Amino acid sequence: MIRATLYTLCFVVFAPLARAETALIAVATNFVPVATALAPGFAAATGHDISITGGATGKLYAQITQSAPFDLLLSADTTTPERLETEGLALPGTRFTYATGALVVWSADATRIGPDGSVALADDALRFVAIANPDLAPYGLAAKQTLQALDLWDQLQPKIVMGQNSGAAFALASSGAAEVGLVALSAVIDPGVGGSRWIVPQDMYAPIHQDAVLLTPGAGNPAATAFLDYLKSDEARALIIAAGYSVGP
Repeated sequence: MIRATLYTLCFVVFAPLARAETALIAVATNFVPVATALAPGFAAATGHDISITGGATGKLYAQITQSAPFDLLLSADTTTPERLETEGLALPGTRFTYATGALVVWSADATRIGPDGSVALADDALRFVAIANPDLAPYGLAAKQTLQALDLWDQLQPKIVMGQNSGAAFALASSGAAEVGLVALSAVIDPGVGGSRWIVPQDMYAPIHQDAVLLTPGAGNPAATAFLDYLKSDEARALIIAAGYSVGP
C-alpha cells in the first residue's frame, strides 16, 4: 500500500516534466533576437522549450526541402510558408502573420543620415552601401525595391555590398565595411546601437509580412503547436512590438 502510494505521488510530481518537449524552430535572421527573448516566457508559460536555428529565409527553405528536422518556420515573408504548404512540407491552416517588419537606412555615423535618408544614399562621396541578398532575404528585396523607388538602384550598383541576410547587412554597416546599410528596424531600435537612421516610407517597398507555419515534422510535437499559440499571446505581442515590429489586431 505504501509502495503504491509513493508510486502515485512520483507520477503526479514528475508527469508534467515527462510531457515537456522541445520545438526545433527555423527563424529568419532578423527575428532571432526576438525569438530568443521569447523563449524564457514560453518555457515559464508552457513548460516546453525551443531550439532556434537562424538564417536567411531562402537558406532555411533550402534546408527544409532537404529534410532538415525543423518543427516550425518563422519566415521573413509570406511566400515561403505558402510554398511549403503547396509542396506538402507545411500543414495547411497553421500559417499566420506573427510580425510585420520595417526597413531603415542606417549608419554608424550619428551625423550621416538626416531627415531624408535618400540624400545620404545619393551622396557622391558614399563608397559602399550594405543590403541583404534580394534573392535570399525579404529585407534585401525590400532594400532593392526602395532603391528602385528612389531611382538609385542603377547608380548604386557598383557600391552595393551584400550579406546573405539582414543581420549580415547590419554587420557590414556597423563594422564600417559600408558607411550605410538598408536593414531591419529591429536591428537598430535599441538606443544602445546609436548611429543615425531614416525609417523608409512603407510605400517604397512591398510590406514585409512575416509568417509562421507548422512544418510536417512538428505535427506531433506539442511544443511546436504551443509556441505558435504563444506567438499570439499578449505577452509575446508586446515584446514583438517593442522590438520594432507591428502586429495585426
